[in-house]
Amino acid sequence: MALNEQPGEIDRIIEMAWEDRTPFEAIEALYGLCQDDVIALMRRELKPRSFKVWRERTRGRKTKHTALRSRHVMRSHCKTQYKLKSAKK
Repeated sequence: MALNEQPGEIDRIIEMAWEDRTPFEAIEALYGLCQDDVIALMRRELKPRSFKVWRERTRGRKTKHTALRSRHVMRSHCKTQYKLKSAKK
């Protein structure tokens, strides 16, 4: 695992791993963690039941694996992610 455990970095990886549209390859590109490393990190950091729910959710999911995604999808997250329209008022 090639992770410098800086404050907030593990939290961000966990957040990305939970996101349906963020592929494991995006996590690897940003943090150097392959899918197996992300799984190990999630197993270590989450409660056992939360880990089980996460694994069931991500197993075989097309949006979590770049190879399974449509080649027309070029983004790693939803277009509206992190945008609060009410905050701009």
